[in-house]
Amino acid sequence: MRYSLLALAALAASAVAAPSGKYVLHEKRDRTPQGWWKTTELQAHDRMPMKIALTQSNMDKLEDYLMEVSHPTSEKYGQHWTAKQVADAFAPSKETVDSVRDWLVSSGIEAERISQSQSLGWLNLEVSVAEAEALLKTKYHKYVHKSGQPHVSCSEYHVPEHVRQHVDFITPTVHFDAKLSPPKDDVNPKIKRSAPTAAEGTNVSPGKAKAIGSPGSASLPKLGAADIDIFGFGADLSTCDEFIVPNCLRALYDIPPVLTSNPKNSYGIVEYTPQAFLQTDLDLFFANFSKFQVQKTPIFDSIDGGVDQTIDQSFDYNGESDLDLEYAMTLVNPIKVTLYQTGDLVEGASFNNFLDAIDGSYCTFDGGDDPTQDAVYPDPFPGGYEGPENCGGFAATKVISTSYAYNEADLTPFYEMRQCNEYAKLGMLGTTFLYSSGDYGVAGNGGQCIDPTTGQYNNGTYGKFNPSFPGTCPYILSVGATQIKPGASVTQPEEACETVIFSGGGFSNVFPMPSYQAAAVQEFFTNHPPPYGSDRYNNSRMTRGFPDVSANGANYVIAIDGTFSLVYGTSASSPTFGSVLTIVNEARADIGKGSIGFVNPALYAHPNVLNDITSGGNMGCGTPGFTATTGWDPVTGLGTPNTLKLIELFLLLP
Repeated sequence: MRYSLLALAALAASAVAAPSGKYVLHEKRDRTPQGWWKTTELQAHDRMPMKIALTQSNMDKLEDYLMEVSHPTSEKYGQHWTAKQVADAFAPSKETVDSVRDWLVSSGIEAERISQSQSLGWLNLEVSVAEAEALLKTKYHKYVHKSGQPHVSCSEYHVPEHVRQHVDFITPTVHFDAKLSPPKDDVNPKIKRSAPTAAEGTNVSPGKAKAIGSPGSASLPKLGAADIDIFGFGADLSTCDEFIVPNCLRALYDIPPVLTSNPKNSYGIVEYTPQAFLQTDLDLFFANFSKFQVQKTPIFDSIDGGVDQTIDQSFDYNGESDLDLEYAMTLVNPIKVTLYQTGDLVEGASFNNFLDAIDGSYCTFDGGDDPTQDAVYPDPFPGGYEGPENCGGFAATKVISTSYAYNEADLTPFYEMRQCNEYAKLGMLGTTFLYSSGDYGVAGNGGQCIDPTTGQYNNGTYGKFNPSFPGTCPYILSVGATQIKPGASVTQPEEACETVIFSGGGFSNVFPMPSYQAAAVQEFFTNHPPPYGSDRYNNSRMTRGFPDVSANGANYVIAIDGTFSLVYGTSASSPTFGSVLTIVNEARADIGKGSIGFVNPALYAHPNVLNDITSGGNMGCGTPGFTATTGWDPVTGLGTPNTLKLIELFLLLP
């Protein structure tokens, strides 16, 4: 848990003004979090573990490093880093480690009591309460949660002025990161939780992150007509405006046949338990649209007890996974698709849990995961996964598509910045991350908007726009949704999706505008200024705009629970665009070139490889939302893929 950038800036200013050698305020909590009460002071002789998160090196250069290997004009384009190079680049400096050690020793902590973590990012020690209070110039109290869970905390703490720049944060101090036991009726092997709603006093409430796969979650695809007759849909493109099948997408986006499966190429789809596919559904889909794939299965990577459960079979449990895998596997065949099934049947999992599994260093980076949001393993609850947390051990595929998303307001800025930086590091390694942009236009999941007075979510009929996350992270490719115009053919321009769902898009309230999209976004504001003020959205013209691109998201025919139905959502758009990029990687691999990695800079530099979408909007919050227009826009981004043009572009790059 961290605090606002303005607060941190104020603290930094006070530190600069403090006399040399004096203690300065490092972190302060403005209020006790909802549901916690301060009780007694701790006894001086009580002992507790202390962890000091050391300031990482070169974090200010993160975007520069990423752009070096990702911008098409860079001499280092495509020269992706190794995992060791990334770890070494951001490890705390020797000066940082020595400065903090020297402070501890000079304060009476014996050197042999201090150890550095394997990840190099932490100093660990055990101290008495008296030592901790003297060391940090603070007072510790016991706090109790309404569930009965105790926690140790202080309201503020201080460090020496010369040490402050070397310390990120210290625990236990102002952070409420105790693992909360759920109420008894929440320990359910099927995770039958309701969709997230606004918490009292804030939109950030425990458990939202790891409940992303819960049945009924608003980021899942939307069900349309069921039990439809698909006779003749495979080859006939005349009905693509009503029924999208793989051949429609191939025609729309000039997707060529895939003739090879290079072992250096790979494509991953991430799912969150209890969402699961049914092999019988895959086979039914393949029998009609890709007959040589019948009985083919994805490569199955079980993360933190991830299981392809078959206990519950309905659209709420199978719709997402069936959709993602049926289209991804069909479009890139014969390239193998990896399914990252994440989380057990009791706790579920968050995006952080997945990232931990493909990059072990992330488990402890910047303080590690947030146990109030991310699943903790071994699962302490009955029936949960009893194995250790997966920190590393799973390889990242070259392209990874995720069809789930949060509202940006669901999580703290620190939580989001930490995760966003991880996408940048993985981009430096050559991995492309795609996320769906959301299905409610300028509103958040479930159509929620933000009350301008209270800051809480409302019913979506008024208020501030509610952008999605990770869509607003500048280091992923955010994918919006389009549709074929009613009565139009696959050769005619699409429009922004306005059937059942509306393409998520807008501007971040957390992340600054990245350099690679600055010209495109400024052109949008200059030529097509939105008719809203700051009471509706962040109109500073200085923050990240999303989505980056789009793909069809309406009328997808899927096999679901033994029959065929129509589904809608950017949940379809992301794996479709990810399939296209996987085919681009295949073309590069076949001539000995590496993966495309972080593609955003190349796409913004060459928008001609995309089909510009110039009609439709993304209504929400009682407004028409934004409007698709020439160039980039916060509805469909730069547009939809032209696969042949994308292949041509990326084959020319190093």
